[in-house]
Amino acid sequence: MIGTFLQSLLIGYSGAVMPGPLLTYNINQSMRVGVRSGFLLVAGHALLELATIALLFLGVGTFLSTNTAQIVIGSAGGILLIFFGAVMIKDVIQGKAKLDMQGNVKEKSRGLILNGIVISAMNPYFIIWWTVVGLGLMMAAFKAYGIIGIAVFFAGHILADFSWYILISFLASRTRKLMNKKAYMIIVVILALVLIGFGINFIMTAVTKLFI
Repeated sequence: MIGTFLQSLLIGYSGAVMPGPLLTYNINQSMRVGVRSGFLLVAGHALLELATIALLFLGVGTFLSTNTAQIVIGSAGGILLIFFGAVMIKDVIQGKAKLDMQGNVKEKSRGLILNGIVISAMNPYFIIWWTVVGLGLMMAAFKAYGIIGIAVFFAGHILADFSWYILISFLASRTRKLMNKKAYMIIVVILALVLIGFGINFIMTAVTKLFI
């Protein structure tokens, strides 16, 4: 059982450290509201993963891995990320993108759990990973230890997500004290463009699946 936990933890880290829209969004939010961002975003991510595990266990993975599902998820996710990126750029232009140095964290961190769920759900690679890799690992844990095996597998996986994202949030939040307003706005625009780039990539990938 320890082997299942360690395997899940290491594989979880291999996915968590890879750049993606949730990590990019987390960096931006962490600079605005602090380390709380990482915890809340991953809490939403974890809730979605629990729901995904339940659905895969019930056999829905076959549908999620179809081209139709991937096209819908990829297109919707791409549009969502482009929208998030556009809002970030709009906030910079309108002067709304500001560092929170007064501790007004509660107000600005509202909705981060929901955003964690939505951004993760709209990432087609999240679904692909769970239907191709995650399902196999989960079933191996189930065959070895039953429901407890799945719980151990999930514990290792989500520990990797929480520890990595909270570390990134901590590091990003520390930069607030070293950054002036102009530098922060430049970073926000760069992060926004990265999100838009992910969005365009998701849409292009979805479009190519139309011709497969």
